[in-house]
Amino acid sequence: MKKFKEKLSERIFFTFALAAVSMLAIITIFIFREGVPMLPSVFGSKWAPGNEEFGIFPMIMGTFAVTFGAALIGVPIGICCAIFMAELAPERMRNIFRPAIQLLAGIPSVVYGFWGMIFIVPFIRNYLGGPGLSIVAGSIVLSLMMLPTIISISEVSILALPKPYKEGALALGMTHWQVIRSVLLPAAKSGIVASVILGFGRAVGETMAVIMVLGNAVAFPSSVLDPVRTLTTNIGIEMGYAQGDHRKALFATGIVLFVVIMALNVTAQFLTRKKVKK
Repeated sequence: MKKFKEKLSERIFFTFALAAVSMLAIITIFIFREGVPMLPSVFGSKWAPGNEEFGIFPMIMGTFAVTFGAALIGVPIGICCAIFMAELAPERMRNIFRPAIQLLAGIPSVVYGFWGMIFIVPFIRNYLGGPGLSIVAGSIVLSLMMLPTIISISEVSILALPKPYKEGALALGMTHWQVIRSVLLPAAKSGIVASVILGFGRAVGETMAVIMVLGNAVAFPSSVLDPVRTLTTNIGIEMGYAQGDHRKALFATGIVLFVVIMALNVTAQFLTRKKVKK
């Protein structure tokens, strides 16, 4: 009877795992089937579906500009906050900050977008110039959305390190900051890199918040104060009424987005393994 229950449990878990992988495969096959025929036609510089022009290169540039802008803001803040939470903050302060950070992850993206429209966009318009709806506004909003992922995973990676790492370094006469910089951060780098990649994925895949603060102009930006459109916002804005080649071009946009995210993950894994070998 015991062996029967174990076999039954194993098959049930295998079925659920297979279902999850199958859903991913079905979605991937569907996207590629719909988008591949138009893929050679979407690497132009002009997006005008009414004229059968489906160039997404300005949106690729917009996606990278906003994502890397968000990373420049969010990654240093997130890692520093994780170090503070793991090594420097008193226990009472941790018990206050951790639920607050977790709450940030649960806030709907539309709330971030609304906050950006009300506070960030007018501030940029009044003090930095331009229309306010811009790369800077999108980067600030996305950096806030990246923070919970980066902070939580980086903190767990630091706390999961064996205690002898820290104790041995302190016994050798290193200061607390030297231990953090020279021992703990290098030892936890794989988890920290994973947190940054997941943060990138959140930023690249975000739609609603950036629709509200980017301005959605299909053009090459000449300044960080210019409005842009990202790949995700293009799909979100136009999929509701797209037909024919226009619809297939949006699926091709989804393929490009899929490849970009896969490339980021593969690059991060390669860099992490290379550092480990060294």
